[in-house]
Amino acid sequence: MQAIKRRSSGAGRFGSDPSLRPPAWQLWNMCLGLFGVQVVWGLQNVNTSRIFQTLGANVDELALLWIAAPITGLLVQPVIGHLSDRTWGPLGRRRPYIVAGALLTALALVAMPVATTLWSASLMLWLLTAAINIAMEPFRALVADTLPEPRRTSAYALQVFFIGAGAVFASALPWMLTNWFGLGGQSPGAHAESVGAAYVIGAVVLLATVGWSVATTRERPPEQLAPGPEEVPHPEVPSASGAAALVFSGIAWTAGGLALAGVTAFLGSARELYLVAGIAAIFGVLQFGAVLLRRSGRASIGMIVIVEDILHMPLVLKRLAIVQFFTWFGMFALWVYAIPAVAALDFGTVDPASPAYGESADWVGMLFAEYNAVAAVAALLLPFVARHIGRRACHAICLACGALGMLGFATMHQAHDLWLPALGIGIAWAAILSLPYAMLSDGVPARKMGVYMGIHNIFIVLPQLVAASTMGFVVRVPFDGHAEGALIVGAAALIVGACLALTIPSGRRSQEI
Repeated sequence: MQAIKRRSSGAGRFGSDPSLRPPAWQLWNMCLGLFGVQVVWGLQNVNTSRIFQTLGANVDELALLWIAAPITGLLVQPVIGHLSDRTWGPLGRRRPYIVAGALLTALALVAMPVATTLWSASLMLWLLTAAINIAMEPFRALVADTLPEPRRTSAYALQVFFIGAGAVFASALPWMLTNWFGLGGQSPGAHAESVGAAYVIGAVVLLATVGWSVATTRERPPEQLAPGPEEVPHPEVPSASGAAALVFSGIAWTAGGLALAGVTAFLGSARELYLVAGIAAIFGVLQFGAVLLRRSGRASIGMIVIVEDILHMPLVLKRLAIVQFFTWFGMFALWVYAIPAVAALDFGTVDPASPAYGESADWVGMLFAEYNAVAAVAALLLPFVARHIGRRACHAICLACGALGMLGFATMHQAHDLWLPALGIGIAWAAILSLPYAMLSDGVPARKMGVYMGIHNIFIVLPQLVAASTMGFVVRVPFDGHAEGALIVGAAALIVGACLALTIPSGRRSQEI
């Protein structure tokens, strides 16, 4: 034990021990699992609306049905980050959660396209998104655990390469199965054979790639994770002020949820807002419950620890939270409404059972494959650009490109021309999946990396939750049921995010509160 302590005291500063800098092939092994993870997300993003509409969902109900994705991310990722920060066993710190999440995801992936009712498909989406969040979150923290700060931008760019490659494969897979292997396409009231086969293939790919990463990656013990020079020790037992802040937060969330429900009932607003109101009120009540448990003698409660981490989060995370709200609001609009928008504008149909709609869905899958391919290539160039103009400016420019691309999807009436706006979306996607994580890992304590990565994800899923609760109303009322209206709103959100990205502090200022 004494030898371990001596080693950890000098090895914690990455630059002093070359052995802590893994060679390139080990980085590729570490990141390969994200190929399989993104195959799952790609299949979900392209085919979920198609599955729901095949089972009878209306276009203005899609956002509400998609709400499983943001809610499960909101709940799962901070908890998994908190638990993995405190885990060490035969598989290490992060890998046990990666393995468990991958196994659950594979089961849900096989089951979802077999669903024959809307409620069962929705249930499978809840299980699928919860499981894939368990598998995905530790991959981000694994890189931050392993690498020194100067190498993280390149490492997260490599992750985006695998994410992009996986999304290309997933997005194009139903089209390839239909056009190359002759599997059945769309038919009234039934899922396309190509979709079911694609989900089975995705499950196999997920297990193979995640299994390879887990088998070939070694984690460093927590004793070797030395705190950064600006880290302030955070007590395991919550402070009295933290508990008091939790009570105040509980009152605010509960009152806000009840108020929103009352206003929604009075104005007869979108029914989706009742869900937002209910979630807010429940979150407030849970905070009261956590305080009562503490006062009854429970000294360390995970929920209070996570909330205190939120209350003390670094400035870089606070600024990123605002940028991420507008960024992911816009991307959520694209994923939900791209297929119905392209089907209506370019294929002249709103009937999900028609052959033209199935053709448009396959074409959108190819466009999504394109933007993910662009992201995979662009991600390898981002470290070079970021070194010359800075991460903030690079991120802002990329988001602006994405806004232009989304406007193209909403306004162009020739399907074969949509490859051009897909380029802009791909550039934005490369930045979205890499630069925020590089900025975040530079600005948070090493021993809190997992939980802060999870907290960061809260500010990714909250905008998706807001979008899922409000975009149905936006499409239904201001845009009279036209799905392309949601893409216009999404483009505007990306423009706002691009402007706000310039306010994110550098790593050296990120510890200021």
